[in-house]
Amino acid sequence: MKTIQMTIDESLLEQVDQVSLALKTTRSSFIRSALRMALRRHSIEMLERQHEQGYANFPPQPGEFDGWETEQIWEKP
Repeated sequence: MKTIQMTIDESLLEQVDQVSLALKTTRSSFIRSALRMALRRHSIEMLERQHEQGYANFPPQPGEFDGWETEQIWEKP
């Protein structure tokens, strides 16, 4: 692991410390977890943009998904 130095607002650091204490974890562990979640969210957003761009470039053709229509019908309980 690598040690880094960063600047953070005091009020944000206080919140991080309070949550870290409540979760019984360290400040570093909490921040690592938050960074992993942010990176995962960014990755998902990029994939969603690619998906959206793909449909914009190649829109579905009439009848392309007709075979799936019966899969959308939910029976009543």
